[in-house]
Amino acid sequence: MRARAGWAELDQEQRDLLTALGIEEDQELAAARAAAAAKPKVSRADRFQQHLSALAAFVERERHAKIPRTHKTAEGLSPGAWLNNQKARLDKLSEEQRGQLEVLGVGW
Repeated sequence: MRARAGWAELDQEQRDLLTALGIEEDQELAAARAAAAAKPKVSRADRFQQHLSALAAFVERERHAKIPRTHKTAEGLSPGAWLNNQKARLDKLSEEQRGQLEVLGVGW
């Protein structure tokens, strides 16, 4: 599948060999691969801040940080699942990140 999606990156000799085997380019896979490559990359720190903002909005609205795991924002974020993951990976959070969560009332 990788060769069919990345047909354009293959050398002509490679394409010829694949064609001889009956394997040809898959336009849909190539388009999907191009679309995925065109998406802007979001850093881990940026994702943390996006979810932290979503959690802060929830806390402001609901007055507690016990966000359901299944909660989704209008932007498609899942701050409940994210928060659960942060708790599970507590040792990987920086002191600053832990502090930001504690300010919102997150208990460990």
